[in-house]
Amino acid sequence: MSSIRHHITLVAITLALVLALLALGLWLGGHPEDLPGFVRGTFVASHNETKVVDEAIETIEKDYYRPVRTHSLTSASIGGMVSSLHDPYSEYLGPTAFKGFDAPTTFTGIGVTIKEVPAGLRIVNVFDGSPAARAGLEGGEVIEKADGHALADVPLDHAVALIEGPPGSDVQLQVSGQGGSRDAKDVKLTRETIKRPIVSSKMETLHGLRLGVAYLAAFSEGAHSELAQAVHKLLREGAKGLVFDMRGNGGGLVSEAQLVASLFIKSGVIVTTKGRSQPTVVLHALGGAIPASIPMVVLVDHSTASAAEIVTAALQDHHRATVVGTHTYGKGVFQELEPLSNGGGLKLTVGEYFTPNGRNLGGGGVKEGAGITPEVMVKSGIDTEHGLSVALQTLAGEVG
Repeated sequence: MSSIRHHITLVAITLALVLALLALGLWLGGHPEDLPGFVRGTFVASHNETKVVDEAIETIEKDYYRPVRTHSLTSASIGGMVSSLHDPYSEYLGPTAFKGFDAPTTFTGIGVTIKEVPAGLRIVNVFDGSPAARAGLEGGEVIEKADGHALADVPLDHAVALIEGPPGSDVQLQVSGQGGSRDAKDVKLTRETIKRPIVSSKMETLHGLRLGVAYLAAFSEGAHSELAQAVHKLLREGAKGLVFDMRGNGGGLVSEAQLVASLFIKSGVIVTTKGRSQPTVVLHALGGAIPASIPMVVLVDHSTASAAEIVTAALQDHHRATVVGTHTYGKGVFQELEPLSNGGGLKLTVGEYFTPNGRNLGGGGVKEGAGITPEVMVKSGIDTEHGLSVALQTLAGEVG
């Protein structure tokens, strides 16, 4: 019984102290002159700097020649603070932008990425599970007509508009292969609302060898699972080696980078992160990797950045894959999303990352660095079929 009374007494004392400190804080907020000198200087300076921002917002809101909403001024002032960091990777996101930042984007279409060529639109990637994939369309083929309209020399936006349309509607395409129009085929597809595509895969045959190609567009949530399905499917179908294509991959979640790297690296360090307000974190391979005996090539370009560089560097440092392409982007820092009370948030650079061999790929701080140097350089045509051709030739040499 006495222990219960003792506990109640401690709770009462603690509550009284909290209330007293709260009251003292409120009183000192209005009487900073009563603070000790060494504390008063810091408190008053901070208070005055905050106060002048509020004064500026209040003055603009009251006296500007047209009405201005307070939240617009507040957002602008936060945006100005972030801009003053001169950091291309940090930004302020308003409530709407912050809410939708990680939401999967969707579009209506047939599920391909394309590039302009004189005859029409060349298919670069066909995304797994898309209408195009179900119809058997393949990378390298050229869409020459859409619903009877020739696409040769048609501006890109007009050509794309002919292929896009409401979900559930059909589009008739004339598609040619490497032989040009003489081997053209007509394909009817039903457009769908497609979640932002992440993974595409295909099998290539070179010198009698079956080689798998897996393309990853971004390190968004769940990317590792989609990639793993594609890779295991290629291996079941008899792929003797893999090209892991990360051209144009601007990165994403560091956690996904760890999971993706673990698909290929059996054990060891994947990346080390260091920040001013955060402890050093060493991320290791998590297990479940495909056999190390399966040769790999990673295909990169200057747009391969951030989490994509983390994975590429890990594969290079562990001697698990040959890197083919151009120098990657050279980003050596990472960001985190920090929510704010207005529903918005900050995407803020909070630290640097280091490869298993201790390399930072940036140029010091937020400056662009040298990135990753491939073992096999592709001097031109990296964003065309030429880059993939070099990767396949390199891989075939390792398999053979």
